[in-house]
Amino acid sequence: MKNKIFMYLFFFAILFVIFQYMNEKAIFENQEQQIESMSEKLTRAQDSLKVLNERTAYLNYFSLQGNENAMTYLENLGFEAQDIEDRVAGYIRDQNLQEGNHPMVPYEGMIGPMKINKIKFLNHRWILTDFTDGKYWGEMLLEYYFNENNELEIVTLGSLLYPNT
Repeated sequence: MKNKIFMYLFFFAILFVIFQYMNEKAIFENQEQQIESMSEKLTRAQDSLKVLNERTAYLNYFSLQGNENAMTYLENLGFEAQDIEDRVAGYIRDQNLQEGNHPMVPYEGMIGPMKINKIKFLNHRWILTDFTDGKYWGEMLLEYYFNENNELEIVTLGSLLYPNT
C-alpha cells in the first residue's frame, strides 16, 4: 500500500512538474514575442527619428541658427546669433505696439492696422515675415544689418499682399 501511495505521489509530482514546465514555457514564449515586437517598434521609431532629424537639419539650413556660415559671420563681428535673433525680433515686435499700421508693412490695413505675426530668420541678413490686419494678409522680405555704429537698420526688400479668397 505504501508503494502505491509513493507511486501515485511520484506520478502526481511528475504531472505537476510537466504542468509547471509547459506553463513557464508558454509564459517565456509570450515574453519573447513581446520583446521581439517591442524591439521592432523601437527600430522603426529610431529610423523615423533619424529621418526626421535629417529633414530638420535640411530645413534649418535656411535659418540663422542652422546656418554655420551665417553664425560665423556674426561671431566675427562680435555678436551671438541667438542674441541677434532676440534683439531684432524684439525690435520688430515692439513696432506692433505702435498705434496704426506696423511701420515696416508697406500696406494699409483694410479692416484694422497691419501687424507682423511671424518672423523667420533666413540667415545673417534676411528675415521673412507674415503680416495681417485680421482678414487680409501678406509676407515681406526684410534685410537687417548693423551699421558702423552697431545700430540696427531694417529695410523692406519686397512684400506681397495676398487677395482675400
